[in-house]
Amino acid sequence: MKTRGVFLVDGERFTEVGFIETGVGTHGLYPSRDGTKLYVTNRGSSRVHAPPRGPGSVSVIDFATRRIVATWPIPGGGSPDMGNVSADGKVLWLSGRYDDVVYAIDTTTGHVTSIPVGKEPHGLTLWPQPGRYSLGHTGNMR
Repeated sequence: MKTRGVFLVDGERFTEVGFIETGVGTHGLYPSRDGTKLYVTNRGSSRVHAPPRGPGSVSVIDFATRRIVATWPIPGGGSPDMGNVSADGKVLWLSGRYDDVVYAIDTTTGHVTSIPVGKEPHGLTLWPQPGRYSLGHTGNMR
């Protein structure tokens, strides 16, 4: 979170082999359903508690090239935190930690829809099975 990016690690040697800078408060990592991209949340602050409407964004990294192919800013500022990709791969769902919202981001266009929820949602998980979700960090299944 404080380094503003993601480390590339050699899986066999478990050593750092590179770094990709993505944005302020890099936090969550979510692979696309087809395994070609990595969605990286940058929650707009590297602090545990932060004001709303920070410079939050989502960086899209292509696994094959190890390069950022898109950056989706949150309109008006925001705090994309933790979440997951829908079963069909079309929507990236993320909690908006400091903005009391959940974001639904179109994985083709990067269009962001903000949905008001309760105070400081910290995590949201979707499982591929219909009807399974969590609003309690990333594991309290409903």
